Amino acid sequence: MDAPTYRLAALDEDFLMSASMRGVRFMLEFYKTEEVLRARGINSTLVVFGSARMKADTPGAHSRWYNEARLFGRIASERGGALGEGKLENVIATGGGPGLMEAANRGARDAGAPTIGFNIELPHEQAPNPYISPDLVFRFHYFAMRKMHLVMRANALIAFPGGFGTLDELFEIMTLKQTGKGRAIPIVLFDEAYWRSIINFDVMVEQGVIEARDLDLIQFADRAEDVWSKIVEGGIFAPTEPRP
Repeated sequence: MDAPTYRLAALDEDFLMSASMRGVRFMLEFYKTEEVLRARGINSTLVVFGSARMKADTPGAHSRWYNEARLFGRIASERGGALGEGKLENVIATGGGPGLMEAANRGARDAGAPTIGFNIELPHEQAPNPYISPDLVFRFHYFAMRKMHLVMRANALIAFPGGFGTLDELFEIMTLKQTGKGRAIPIVLFDEAYWRSIINFDVMVEQGVIEARDLDLIQFADRAEDVWSKIVEGGIFAPTEPRP
């Protein structure tokens, strides 16, 4: 009875963590998060990404990024339907880390709204920021499953200045929108000068790797209020088809 083979499969950690059970672990990561979000009444989200390295007291433009991300989190939470009972709309969701993601979660907390953090398990310790609602903080092992949950309920993506992680999420959602595999949600890049300095979209058109109309997939804004206006114009309150 002490033999590993005698353990119940559902309670056998060695078995569940084995290579052959990777698909099961993938499924569990999906369903655990899905069940919590459904039970909590989270019907739609606004996904905010940005650098984890920017702090509120970082000098220069960087502190403005933090303050505007925080202001956007508050504006969106107060006006978007994240407050109250029943189904909640346009709840701020981030990658759960510090920096500009923290700022957006913090703004939602300022408004008294629930706010989500989809944290990823990394080789170097990454703790979720303290402004995520305690019952809406999640930890993922698989980037792919984390991305799926970021996209599934998203009514918009707002990308503040960031590095590889922000670019990864940005191009993921841009590709889904371009190919028609995802809903045509608004994508707003905050701080046009930053984004145009690191990505020359016009050269991509000139070289024929994208179409000129693909530039319409994104918009730019330099103030939190402008971000809100653009995503409202983009249809975040429009009825959507049920998620497949």
